[in-house]
Amino acid sequence: MKCPNCHQDGSKVVDSRPSNDGAAIRRRRECEHCHFRFTTFERYEETPLLVIKKDGTRQEFRREKILNGIIRSAEKRPVTSEALNKVADKVEKKARQLGENEISSQLIGKYVMQELKDVDEISYIRFASVYRQFKDVDAFMSEIASMVKSDHENKD
Repeated sequence: MKCPNCHQDGSKVVDSRPSNDGAAIRRRRECEHCHFRFTTFERYEETPLLVIKKDGTRQEFRREKILNGIIRSAEKRPVTSEALNKVADKVEKKARQLGENEISSQLIGKYVMQELKDVDEISYIRFASVYRQFKDVDAFMSEIASMVKSDHENKD
């Protein structure tokens, strides 16, 4: 590692500890040439995940974008921000576990709906109405009917 002070190669680690809840390692280093001390962080490298939109364009996966959509669907609902963050975390985990570099926005929406259904049914319906682009009341009622039917089957 190059010293930020003298730009010479060669430093030794004098202290090392976990950082960011174990997602990184903070290292204190000392230059072997000028003895300047500096801090470095080591973290694993995530490969970028691209989202393929309906129109075929691609953009980088952003957890915040998913979370914003979930928050909008849960507006004025008794759902904690912790629960909404867990939904976003689970969706990101599922997307990354596919092991692919690209994922369709439709599949992400499906993952969100699967997770939201267990958190809050009204938030689920609100999200579904935007995600599935309900054209009329019949489409909306059909989704509610399928949700109710699924709930009854799971209770039996």
